[in-house]
Amino acid sequence: MLNFIYWPISWVLRFWHEVIGYVIPKDTGVAWILAIVLLTCTVRLFLLKPMVNQMRSTRKMQEMQPRMQEIREKYKNDQQKMAEETQKLYREMGTNPLASCIVPLVQMPIFIGLLHVLRSFNRTGTSGGGLGMSIEENRQTANYAFPASDVQSFLDANFFGVPISAYMSMPEEAYAAFTGAEDLTRAKIVAVCLPLLLLCAVFTHFNARLMVNRQQERRASGKVAAPTGENAAMMEAQMGMMNKMMLWFMPIMILATGIIWHVGLLFYMLTNNVWTFFQTILLNNKMDKEEAAEEARKVELKRTTAPAPGARKVDRRTKKQRKQGK
Repeated sequence: MLNFIYWPISWVLRFWHEVIGYVIPKDTGVAWILAIVLLTCTVRLFLLKPMVNQMRSTRKMQEMQPRMQEIREKYKNDQQKMAEETQKLYREMGTNPLASCIVPLVQMPIFIGLLHVLRSFNRTGTSGGGLGMSIEENRQTANYAFPASDVQSFLDANFFGVPISAYMSMPEEAYAAFTGAEDLTRAKIVAVCLPLLLLCAVFTHFNARLMVNRQQERRASGKVAAPTGENAAMMEAQMGMMNKMMLWFMPIMILATGIIWHVGLLFYMLTNNVWTFFQTILLNNKMDKEEAAEEARKVELKRTTAPAPGARKVDRRTKKQRKQGK
């Protein structure tokens, strides 16, 4: 049903795996992990421009909050007029509230698609998404863009003795598909997956902390006004709840769902989170420079359009208007 996602992801992953094969042996676990890391970087590079637009839109939305509050207070009994004035304000500020949704909406299907493609290297057994294939049948069946030889390569590749497509809650009946399955235990899988999962959760918290700290710094500097009006307390409470969810709920959710994430998918998530951390720092600096330049232009424009000291004010009224006192 989601082949339009699975096939492109598998082709990009295969492309990087082939490229890496010219540098290091392509049948190793390191080669497969590097291919997943480079797939992640490819996705993030394509999302860089939308991410910059999202941050600019977020900044404008924060600047708009006082005027948005005025509209809500003024037209609280007229929902249609409130919507019209809100849309008018969006057009005036040149922003779109949906701009902040583009990056998450693109990343989610990629995450789901990669999860499926990596899991589909092992289709033995009937639980955990298995198709009930025999070990030999599975090794001789292509997986989307990957021919059977790559399926065998992936199943034989490992990271510290754990297969790349292994995950903590994987059924034991699926172990047999891997080379060296007789030495594979759940404890060994957990020993590899858990540190990666913890790093993913930690960087998720760090990324949320960057966002919350920036929000607080901008409010403290007066660049973002605090909510006012009769709903100010409720809005403050909602904002505090959202911040707590980003800081703690999301990392906890990652820990809770991480038992179904493959080793390869954990490297995708870790690379994605580390990229986000450093990208956020760099883009925040870029946004600060843009904001400073914009403020400097406003000051310069105000200075150049102001009348010179001691200049005579020109009365542009007609003779008739002056007589009438207009």
